[in-house]
Amino acid sequence: MNFKTVFRVAGFTLLVEAAAMLLPMAVALYYGEDPSPFWKTIGIMVVVGLASVFGLRGEHKFFAREGFFSVGLIWVLSGVFGALPFWFSGQFGSYVDCFFETISGFTTTGSTILTVIEGLPLGLLFWRSFTHWLGGMGVLILTTALLPFLGINSTHLIRAESPGPVKSKLVPRASQSSKILYAIYLALTVIQVFCLRIAGMPWYDSFIHAFGTAGTGGFSNRNLSVGAYGNPTFEIIITIFMILFSLNFALYFLVLTGKIKQALKSDELRFFLAVTAIATAIISINIAASMPTYADAIRAAAFQVASVISTTGFSTVDFNLWPELSRILLVILMFIGACAGSTGGGMKCSRILVILRTIGAQVRSIIHPRAVSVVKLDGAPLSDSTVRTIYTYSATYIIIIFASALVVGLDNFSFGTTLTAVITCISNVGPGLEAVGPMGNFAAFSPLSKLVLSMCMVIGRLEIFPILVLFSRSAWKRS
Repeated sequence: MNFKTVFRVAGFTLLVEAAAMLLPMAVALYYGEDPSPFWKTIGIMVVVGLASVFGLRGEHKFFAREGFFSVGLIWVLSGVFGALPFWFSGQFGSYVDCFFETISGFTTTGSTILTVIEGLPLGLLFWRSFTHWLGGMGVLILTTALLPFLGINSTHLIRAESPGPVKSKLVPRASQSSKILYAIYLALTVIQVFCLRIAGMPWYDSFIHAFGTAGTGGFSNRNLSVGAYGNPTFEIIITIFMILFSLNFALYFLVLTGKIKQALKSDELRFFLAVTAIATAIISINIAASMPTYADAIRAAAFQVASVISTTGFSTVDFNLWPELSRILLVILMFIGACAGSTGGGMKCSRILVILRTIGAQVRSIIHPRAVSVVKLDGAPLSDSTVRTIYTYSATYIIIIFASALVVGLDNFSFGTTLTAVITCISNVGPGLEAVGPMGNFAAFSPLSKLVLSMCMVIGRLEIFPILVLFSRSAWKRS
């Protein structure tokens, strides 16, 4: 393990995070608030970052092991240092609460320990939501666009952080791919900000909700989330953009390069849209009796389905009060999640689709023993190693859920609260059911449970293996 290069990359990422923190500090100054929580944090991060970048020079050996280790380490450090503005502000009860809120932001989970949101300074709320935007595309994706400055190959960082079972670059150079992704990401964010502003939402609120939508995170500056506005136009705009940010960003690149037919042939895209439409239809019918009109039922169902399957976590209603069928269906959507290569979390639609097709192939092989059944995705056969990796990931995902639930269960909350708290954190959704529903929060959990849930968020965001590498004994060996 080349620790010097690993910590140089980590230090460089801290410098990028410190630069990003200048924006919320400017917001605090604009609204006449105390900027000291930000400049203190920026000072600390700059000192640590510069010491790491320029004080740890060595050989530039950087392979898969260093890439996975770096990704796990950087996400943990981003939460540790990103929590300092909350801690210095004095608005939070403990540093663990600050860490939980920051990790929830960077991993685009959106779970919160705050019981009253609207009382926080606007600069802090801006940083809270801006962590969604930074974490959505990935702090490291931004970093890899700049890593050639250090003379480090960023391919292994891209491989370790990119969500989904199949990794691909848009263009041959990884740094160029990062710049293209961020350009698309920024353009969609700006379009949403202007759409919300034109619809009548204040500029500040438009940025907050655009950050939450783009990163599929769900932090709002209102206690009742999007439902606080009672504005159908806001809900429709946010619903559309939650869907857009749930799609694989490689599809946007295909559209921009004129390959629209190829983009529309994506199996994962079709599966995602079909699941979203079917779930919306079922829930609309199921909740129609409790809604004033059928239009209200469809709008509420569409928003919550888009919010949950995209793992954004915004809410317009308390779906804790919905019939059991709708609640169970929403939990299933938490597992499924968004498309690979998007800013969303969950298992990813591509993995679910491959699992379903593998099951179908297994059934066909039993019925027709001599037939050769090949599992395909987008018309191309998948290798045995890819299928095996998907099943390994899925099994590990479930094991971590139940292991974490055992620890969180020490707090003696109900089964529904405990299990959905873990599921919503590892799937990076935000709200769960019962005490952690859309109108609830995670404040009552013990510090141990908050740390476990924070690690679940990071594990889910990084798709398990970078964190397992970080805590693996063999990864720390030099041989």
